[in-house]
Amino acid sequence: MSRLLFGLSKLSSRNDVLIHKSVRLFSTSPYLTLGTRVKEVLPGGCKTGDVLLFDPTKEEIVTVPEKTIPKELMDEEMMGASHGWGFFCDRRDRSVRISDIFNPLASKSNPVMITLPRLTALPTGQTEEVCNVAMSSSSPLGEEDCVVAIKFSGNQLSLCRPGCDLEWTNILTPINCLENSNLMYSKRDRRFYLPSPGGNYLFSYDLHFKTDDFPELHELFYRDHPELDQSEWELLSSCSRTEYLVESPSGDERFLVKWYALGFFSSMLKGIYYKTKRLMVFREEETTEGKIMCYTEDIGDMCIFLANNEAFCIPASSCLGLKPNSIYFMGRGLGIYDLTTGEAHHYKAPKGAPSVLTTPYWLPPFSI
Repeated sequence: MSRLLFGLSKLSSRNDVLIHKSVRLFSTSPYLTLGTRVKEVLPGGCKTGDVLLFDPTKEEIVTVPEKTIPKELMDEEMMGASHGWGFFCDRRDRSVRISDIFNPLASKSNPVMITLPRLTALPTGQTEEVCNVAMSSSSPLGEEDCVVAIKFSGNQLSLCRPGCDLEWTNILTPINCLENSNLMYSKRDRRFYLPSPGGNYLFSYDLHFKTDDFPELHELFYRDHPELDQSEWELLSSCSRTEYLVESPSGDERFLVKWYALGFFSSMLKGIYYKTKRLMVFREEETTEGKIMCYTEDIGDMCIFLANNEAFCIPASSCLGLKPNSIYFMGRGLGIYDLTTGEAHHYKAPKGAPSVLTTPYWLPPFSI
């Protein structure tokens, strides 16, 4: 799980009361999950408490008060998020649950809970460390074609149809090729994609993929790169790099993002702390030579959200306060990267924020 220690500086001199935001009638901002704060234990083992979210457009905490927290989730670890749904795993029996607990517009007293089969590891795999999760539809409720996919660190990918499958379909990904790749689902192609390290290839899996099938291999060809001097390229070569494939809501645009972060030892964190140095975006374009990934510093009105959840992008004009042509990131710092200037703004800690985040995932805007 990603862990982030917020800085000690504060955004303002507001009092210690959390800022209670009233969400707009038809849509919310994108939010980052900060966790829950238990207030009361109810008969039967359930609890009530506050759901804490971070609004990047205002750099404020949004509190959803008096939310019922099912007892099943109290001892479970959040392992990812997709389309605003949280994925949780029981530490004891490795069963998986999907819930709308972090949806500020969902029922406070009766959050949706969908139970999936227990996870099982391949002989050469493991199910303790998760890269990310992805889902083929916006909701796991009543969708016949909804497939949930979990990419684990290492060489295991697991697929399941909520409400249909009694066990997971465990797939062995190409060894030493996709160990820490980030999974995404393409609505346009109806396939799950995993970019290879370096972003030179994509491996894809359709919704009916079987254990013994082979993924399709797609080679990516690049055109243009940023004009950097030798020292800047040398700095980037010493950075940790992660690739993300992301698709626009309509499916008519696709981007590959390369995220460069430099590691430093932190005595406060007692480990390595990563600071974002650069984010490069390549847009997929149709040419007479086929599909080419072209470097760009202009994605127009779009803004991209990266974390350990399934990456997504939305038009900035759809939510007041979002900055177009930007990337909101969490994992190697928390902030926003301006593609026009190439500069990153790191968010400071708002009043009432947990000192350590263990479940920080971006949630897309919610609508009634």
